[in-house]
Amino acid sequence: MNSILMLGGGLVGGLVLGVVAMVIVKKSQESKKKRTARSEADRIVSRAKAEASKIEKTAKSKAKDFEVRSKKNVEGDIQKQKQKLKNEEQSLNDRKKKLDKDLQGQKNQIENQKRSLKAEEEKVGVAEKRAQELEKKANEKLDELKQKLEEVSSVSAEEAKRQLVESLEEEAKTEAKQSIIQIEETAKEEAEAKAKRIIGMAINRYAGEYVTERSVSVVALPSDEMKGKIIGREGRNIRAIEGACGVDLIVDDTPEAVVISAFDPVRREIARRAIDTLVEDGRVHPARVEEVVDKAKKGIFKTIKDDGEKACYDLGIHGVHPEIIKLIGSLKYRTSYTQNNYPHSIETGFLCGMMAVEMGLDPKVARRGGLLHDIGKALDHSIEGSHAVIGADFAKKHGESELVCHAIRAHHEDEKPRTAYAHIVAAADALSGARPGARRSMMESYVQRLEDLESIGNSFDGVLRTFALQAGREIRVLVEGSKVTDEQSLMLSRDIAKKIERELTYPGQIKVTVVRETRAVEHAR
Repeated sequence: MNSILMLGGGLVGGLVLGVVAMVIVKKSQESKKKRTARSEADRIVSRAKAEASKIEKTAKSKAKDFEVRSKKNVEGDIQKQKQKLKNEEQSLNDRKKKLDKDLQGQKNQIENQKRSLKAEEEKVGVAEKRAQELEKKANEKLDELKQKLEEVSSVSAEEAKRQLVESLEEEAKTEAKQSIIQIEETAKEEAEAKAKRIIGMAINRYAGEYVTERSVSVVALPSDEMKGKIIGREGRNIRAIEGACGVDLIVDDTPEAVVISAFDPVRREIARRAIDTLVEDGRVHPARVEEVVDKAKKGIFKTIKDDGEKACYDLGIHGVHPEIIKLIGSLKYRTSYTQNNYPHSIETGFLCGMMAVEMGLDPKVARRGGLLHDIGKALDHSIEGSHAVIGADFAKKHGESELVCHAIRAHHEDEKPRTAYAHIVAAADALSGARPGARRSMMESYVQRLEDLESIGNSFDGVLRTFALQAGREIRVLVEGSKVTDEQSLMLSRDIAKKIERELTYPGQIKVTVVRETRAVEHAR
C-alpha cells in the first residue's frame, strides 16, 4: 500500500514538474518573439524616419526652385505689362495731339465761316433796304395808276378785281373740266387694253371651284332607330349634344336624317363629325357624347391647321406664322355672300400672282397679300373694326411685311392704296367675287340694293331717271340736257360713284353711266 502511494505521489510530482517546465519554455519563447518584434518595429521606424527626412529635404529643394522660377516669371509679366501700358499711354498721347489739332482746325474753319456769314448778312441787309425802297416807290406808282384808272373807267379797284376773279375762275373751271375729260379719255385708251389683257389672262389661266355653304347641315342616319338613340330617353342625348357643341338639332318627320342648325360653321362641323362617330359606334349616352365631341374638336383644329398649311404650300408661300396659318385654315368655315372664303382666298392669291408677273412685280408678295386679304373675317367678333383693318393689324403683329399689310388694309379702301400690290389685291378680290356662280345673295337684299342704287342716282339735281342694270353691276343715269352740260355730266358721274362707295356695301364694283341728250321738238301745223 505504501509503495503504491509513493508511486502515485511520484507520478503526480512528475506531472507537475512537466507542466511547470512547459510553462517556463512557452514564456521564454514568447519573450523571445516580443524582443524580435520590437527590434523589427524599431528598424522599420528608423527607416521610415530616414525616408521622411529625405522626402522633406527634396520637397524643400523643389519648393525653393519653384519659388525662384515663379518670382522670375512674375517679374517678367510685370515688366511686359509696364511696357504695354507705356505703349498705350504713348498712343493715347498721340491721339490726343491729333484730336487737339483737328479741333483747332475746325475752330479756325468755324471762325472763317462766321466772318463770311457776317459779310453776307451785311450784303443782304443792304439789298433788303434797297428792295424796301423800290417796293415803296412801286406801291406809290401803283396807287397813282389805280387812281387814274378809276377816274378813266368809273369802276372801283375792288369791283374790277372781283369781275376779273370771277372771269378767271369760270375760265379755269371750264378748262379743268375739259382737261379732266381729255386726261381720262387718254388714260382709258392706254390702260383699258392692257388691263383687259392682264385680267383676261389671269381669269383664263385659273379655273376655281365654288362651294356654297348655308346655316344648316344635314346628317344622314342609317335608320329611324338610330334617330331614337340620338334623341335618347326624355331627350337627354340630344340635349347633351346641343350643350357640348353649341348647336340646335332639329329632329322632324324627315326620315333617317337630323338637321344641325348654327350660325357658326365650325360648331356645325364639330356636331356633324360627332354625330357621324356616334352613329358608326352605336353607343349614345351623355358621357360618350362628351368624349366624342372633345375628340371631334381636336380633329377639326388639326384639320384647320392642315388646310392652312396646304393653302400656303399650293401658293408657294413660306415663313407664315402658325397663328396666321390657323386663321387661313379656319376661313374654310367662313362665307361671304355664300362664297366660301377659303377657296376664294386661294383663288385671289393665284390671280394676284399672275397679274404681278405680267406687270413686272414680285409674284410672291402679291400672292401673299391675296391669300391673307380676308384673314380678318376669321377673327373673333370681340375685336372691333372692319375685317380689312383688323386682318392687317393681326398680320403686322405676326411678322408680315408692310407691303402685304398695306395691301390687306387697302383692298376695300379702308386705307387709300399707295402701291401696285394693293391695287392688284383689290382687283383680284373683285374678280374672284364677281365670277358667275361665285356668290349668291338673298332676293330681299338683292332687290333692296337695286332700289338703293336707283334712289342715290335720283337724289342729284338734273337727273330724270336712274336704272339699275346687270344685276346691280351698273346704273344708267338720264339727265336733263338743258340743266346739265357735258362737263357737268363727268362731275356728276364721279359724285354718284363716291356717294355709292360711302353709303352702300356691295361685292365687286359698280359702273356709273350718265346719259345726256338734247332733243329739239317742233310740230308742223
